[in-house]
Amino acid sequence: MDPLDLVTPALPEPVVLVVMGVSGSGKSTVAALLAGRLGWAFEEGDALHPQANVDKMAAGHPLTDEDRYPWLEKVAGWVDRRLDHGENGVITCSALKRSYRNIINRRRSGVVFIFLAGSPETIGARLVERHGHFMPASLLASQFADLEELSEDEPGIRVDIDPDPGMIAQRIMDQFGLRSETRGAP
Repeated sequence: MDPLDLVTPALPEPVVLVVMGVSGSGKSTVAALLAGRLGWAFEEGDALHPQANVDKMAAGHPLTDEDRYPWLEKVAGWVDRRLDHGENGVITCSALKRSYRNIINRRRSGVVFIFLAGSPETIGARLVERHGHFMPASLLASQFADLEELSEDEPGIRVDIDPDPGMIAQRIMDQFGLRSETRGAP
C-alpha cells in the first residue's frame, strides 16, 4: 500500500495541518518536525485536554464523546485563531472519528488532516517503550475501536508510520510541495 494513498488535496492559504492518529502513532514527533522545518506555529493537542480527561486516561479509562467535545472545541479554537490571523500551523489531535474532524474543520476550508497509520502491533510496541505520557498502552484497543479512517471526501492524506519520523515529515512536505523555511532544520 502506498503510504500516501488518499488523493492529495491542494493546500489552501493559510492552512493548518492536523496530525492525527491513535496514541503512539508518532503525532507529536512528526508534527514538531513539520512545524520546525516549515517555521509554522505548533500546538501539542494533548496540552489542551482538561485535567479531568488526563486523569481519566491516566487511570486507564477511555474517554467518551462527551469527555472529548470540550477538548475538540479547544483544538478547533486554536485552528480558527491561526486561520483568522492568516497563519499556517501544525497541531496534533487524535481526531479518531469523522464527527471529531468535522468539529475541527468546521469552516470546511483551511484544514488538512495527516493520518499517521500503523498496525495495532507496531503501535502497541511503541507504547510499551514510551515513558512519561498519561495515556497507558491498555487504552490502545479502545482507540482503534473508535478510529474511523479518513474518507476520500475529507481533506487529508494517510501516511504509513513505518519509516523514521524525519522521513515521514519529509514525505509529507514533498507530497504538498512544501519547503523548509529554516536552515539546518532536522
